[in-house]
Amino acid sequence: MLEDFWPHKGRVVLKFEGIDSINDAETLNGWEVQIPAAERAELEPGAVYLSDLLGTTVVADGREIGAIADVDFGAGAAPLLVVRQGKKEYLLPFAEEFVEQFDVAQKRLSLRLPEGLLELDAPLTQAERKEQSKP
Repeated sequence: MLEDFWPHKGRVVLKFEGIDSINDAETLNGWEVQIPAAERAELEPGAVYLSDLLGTTVVADGREIGAIADVDFGAGAAPLLVVRQGKKEYLLPFAEEFVEQFDVAQKRLSLRLPEGLLELDAPLTQAERKEQSKP
């Protein structure tokens, strides 16, 4: 049971009943803390829970892109959504200016992406291959 918590160096320290030393706490390394959805803290506008994003269907320009499999927080200013559809994987910025609507209940995220973003890693056309092979 959680006894107490406090901020420390940009993180939160949790004090659990019966865990009274660093050695005791190390036995919990790798464990996951879960909070029932009904008891989660209310977020500030524009913020979302990671658990709400995972498995969400992403739609852009009326086209279903795939489902969010993961979120990469170390890629830059905006986290990257790892969106998969079959063997295809897209890395899409999760930035406020691209989000049209996020329906948590329906697990559906509508994005307005910059033109050409979905084609960035598409195979080269014959004309593009020819252009690149010029000395």
